[in-house]
Amino acid sequence: MSEQNYKAFWDEALKQIHEEYKSQGQEDQFSLWFNMTYLEDSISEITVTVPSSFMWGQMVKMGNVAKVESKIKELCGQTISINYIVKKAEPAPEPVTIQTQSVPKTEPQIQAEHLETTDTSSDNTNSVSQTDNAAASVPKTDTVQFRKHPLLREDYTFDRFVTGDNSEFAYSAALAAAKNPGRRFNPLLIYGGVGLGKTHLMQSIGNYIYNNADPDSRLKICYITAENFTNEFTASLRNNTIEKFKSKYRQLDVLLLDDIHFLKDKVGTQEELFHTFEALSQKHAQMVFTCDRPLSELNGIEERLKSRFSLGTPIDLQPPNYETRLAILQKKQHLNGTQISDEVIEYIAKNVQSNVRELSSCLDKMVRYAEVIQKPVTIDIAQRELRDFFSESAGGSVNIETIQKVVANHYNISLSDIKSKKRNKKFVVPRQIAIYIARELADLSYPELGNEFGGRDHTTAMHSYEKVVDQLKTDSTLNSTVQLLIREVKDYKKI
Repeated sequence: MSEQNYKAFWDEALKQIHEEYKSQGQEDQFSLWFNMTYLEDSISEITVTVPSSFMWGQMVKMGNVAKVESKIKELCGQTISINYIVKKAEPAPEPVTIQTQSVPKTEPQIQAEHLETTDTSSDNTNSVSQTDNAAASVPKTDTVQFRKHPLLREDYTFDRFVTGDNSEFAYSAALAAAKNPGRRFNPLLIYGGVGLGKTHLMQSIGNYIYNNADPDSRLKICYITAENFTNEFTASLRNNTIEKFKSKYRQLDVLLLDDIHFLKDKVGTQEELFHTFEALSQKHAQMVFTCDRPLSELNGIEERLKSRFSLGTPIDLQPPNYETRLAILQKKQHLNGTQISDEVIEYIAKNVQSNVRELSSCLDKMVRYAEVIQKPVTIDIAQRELRDFFSESAGGSVNIETIQKVVANHYNISLSDIKSKKRNKKFVVPRQIAIYIARELADLSYPELGNEFGGRDHTTAMHSYEKVVDQLKTDSTLNSTVQLLIREVKDYKKI
């Protein structure tokens, strides 16, 4: 290795690229997608450190690594390749300390925690807590006593979220948004399948801001599902209280809106949300949205609203790998003070691959079982008690027509289209994905798959399957879509 012969060229290249992004008002994008730290170099290679392999893959996919290489060649006249090693940053101390025992509060504290702006047309799940007057005024404190926000779960905090390659970027972006509300990553859109931690991260942002704000101030924070937002909006129209509804939501400092896919085809609610978004954007209020699919797959939502959601940084939350699933179960055990054997924990982590919620359900079932029988749970007990759950989770033999219906509905095409000979991309992509899912879940041979999809040759079915397999290795958006569809197929089966 050399003594950083190319360091000056590296610094100048990054400086010039930074200026380009800054002039386009995309400084946050630069900070996020050029997250490489110069380490050392050789005659023809520069080695950098990055937070994770996932981040490196995304930067390569977006062409950012190639952009730096091109700029360096322009400056020094040599072709220098960039290699990487993963160097995870030391976790910052979490400022929120959860109190496991009840702590008496003074009257002013109680009043500050429950000072709310409410709409009489809705229940208190739609209320707005006030604790500050500007999202950007959150003080930088090191440690504070945890205060329960009336609309947020107290266990949904950053220190309780276990990160892995699937979620490290989402966690970092959410924490950055919480530390600089209304400034960085605003709006923030987190998307992914059911039970992957979207709501946990969203509410962690709210809890962080709330607990780092001056208790005597009046920050207005609201967490609400898209369904409840729609119901409250409809009630305000019915009760002639629409102005009160507008005032409530357009004066927020933090809006946490969960499951925006629920707004599909709800034109009136989308119109109101668009104007709410514009009002909050003007005052630099922090906005966070969650969705079960990428924006490109979000049908029935107005384009102008989708464009607003995408103004910030859409974050893809993938299913956790085995190591992460194991860490999640171990941390849950530690936090709850339970004792289930490592063998059982590993058994659950290996068999539940779909989402975090199912992991927790399996662990909770074993804990309850141990409490009832007053004996340790053995691997034989776990295999017996979780057998039905795992068979459902794994999918088993799934009806091919169910897969075709779910995929066709997702892409807004007919069942006959997905089986047809049509070669338009609108039909080819859903057909290939349906064949892939059918191969994974329905236990069909390639000749059987060909017959089920319009009498195609088995080589065509094989090509479709293998093409999706290859794309899934590099396309995180497609990965999210496929995982979502697999989950919908399994849920459809249970109905």
